[in-house]
This record gives sequence, C-alpha cells and structure tokens, in this order.
Amino acid sequence: MPNMPRRNKHDGSQIRSTSGSRLSNKTDSVKDLLAKLTPGLKRVTEQTRHQDFWRDWLVAHLPAEITGKLTGVVERDGTLVIFAESPAWSARLRFFVQEIEAQILAAKPGVTAVTVRVLPRGAKS
Repeated sequence: MPNMPRRNKHDGSQIRSTSGSRLSNKTDSVKDLLAKLTPGLKRVTEQTRHQDFWRDWLVAHLPAEITGKLTGVVERDGTLVIFAESPAWSARLRFFVQEIEAQILAAKPGVTAVTVRVLPRGAKS
C-alpha cells in the first residue's frame, strides 16, 4: 500500500534551485540585470537600424506600388532578404530587384547577395 502524503507539515519552503539548495533572498540590482541584457539589446537595436536603412533605401529606389507590398527587410549573414506580401508581388519585386541589384550591393559593403521571399501580412519572420 502506498504511503500517504504528509499534511499540514511546515518543513519550510519547497522551492529549490537547480543545485538543490534553497533559493537565497539576494536580489540583483537593476544595473546588474541590465548588464546581462546588454548584448541582446545591442543585437536587436543593430538589426532595427539595418531594417530602417533598407526600408528607406528601397522606398527611394522602387516604385510606390511595390513598396506598399513589402512586409519586411532583413539583413542576415551578408544577404539582404526582402519580403513581399504574396507570391505575385514577390515575382514582380524580383524583376525590379534584378534591375537595381548592383545599386543594392553598392549601398552597403557587407551585403553580397539579395533574395526575395514571401511573407504574408500578419505573419512573423
């Protein structure tokens, strides 16, 4: 017969850390917490800066009918990925990108290739 669980026994807190010891009441300072987050925040702000640059650049160099159908721009490992909202707009965008690909590559030295993909509105990249 199985043992019955103990009831109303206050042995102390049941919360334990991964090492098995009780959690300490030591709190981290805000400065320490922000210092841990800095590398991640730096990467996010850098990516946002790249996206803003490319969105502005594409708006200046592509027809308005095409820029209204862009759903995202991402720079990954030397490749500029431009997202269109549907396969039809993606095909049209590819033709325009082929015409200005040399200008795109010259706009930023780190970019070596350009691809166009489909990303419907509301979807997350």
